[in-house]
Amino acid sequence: MISGFSRSCAARLLAGAALVTTTAACGAGSAITEAEGGRPEVVAAFYPLQWLTEQVGGSDVQVTSLTAPGVEPHDLELGIQQVTAVRNAALTVYVKGVQPAVDDAVEPDTSFDAATAVKTIPAAGGHAEEHGHAEEGAEEHEHEVAYDPHLWLDPSRLATVATKLGERLAAADAPRAKAYQDRAAKTAAALGTLDQELAQGLGTCKTRTLVTAHEAFGYLADRYKLKQVGITLDPETEPSPTRISEVAKLAKAEGVTTIFTETLVSPKVAEVLASQVGARTAVLDPLESKPSGDYMSAMRDNLRTLQTALGCTA
Repeated sequence: MISGFSRSCAARLLAGAALVTTTAACGAGSAITEAEGGRPEVVAAFYPLQWLTEQVGGSDVQVTSLTAPGVEPHDLELGIQQVTAVRNAALTVYVKGVQPAVDDAVEPDTSFDAATAVKTIPAAGGHAEEHGHAEEGAEEHEHEVAYDPHLWLDPSRLATVATKLGERLAAADAPRAKAYQDRAAKTAAALGTLDQELAQGLGTCKTRTLVTAHEAFGYLADRYKLKQVGITLDPETEPSPTRISEVAKLAKAEGVTTIFTETLVSPKVAEVLASQVGARTAVLDPLESKPSGDYMSAMRDNLRTLQTALGCTA
């Protein structure tokens, strides 16, 4: 059963004079009752979740993002106002493991972890498992998770998140339940179309190896049967000369002609590797920050970039 906005419901929805809402029968399945002009505020941790929440919530919610455009989400530190926004929000939408500061600020009954909605893939060097079912007694460093958190780069998984988010909002805001569910279904259908475009566009390629600045594209590779080779595991880690040599050797052996750089990450290491391999560089957007268009257009840009780089024929 999907819980509503339960703990201290009224306090969390009274975010200020511009957001005056009350709740009836706070608890699982409780309804949100608006005051005049009031809308429940939903906080999204970073861009893809902001886009998704805006699509599903529509005009029935006020969506704010914790991560400003151009800011690397992994580096986010929350100020007092942002922590207050999370604690006062009707719902915070996030992915556990991306932003430790957000993981610390959220509370279970007023948050939705998108990773709980889908089957995750293992983090580099990990073992495949369903989210939330790690072996008992397994030790993890604080904020580390056993799965790859970059799930938004697979539109089919993001479609599932849209459906689950619609259910969560509908359960908490019964008067608008159908509107949330209808928008969730429409969003999931659009993401399904995008998934089909990617599958067709990447169906036949000369090479299926992605050499990327860091390992952010595991879900894209998993969904479309590509092989991801990251120069580093995360954008803040400097690769050793040995690692660069290993990747260069693999890239030459597999006929890689393009080394992918990212928005928000310095291209210098990728450029060094490309010079060793005799390859060019191209930008593949991990969509961790708002692109020039929106999620859908950026993913289609990624598709065109991949088709050129991998020598794909639709």
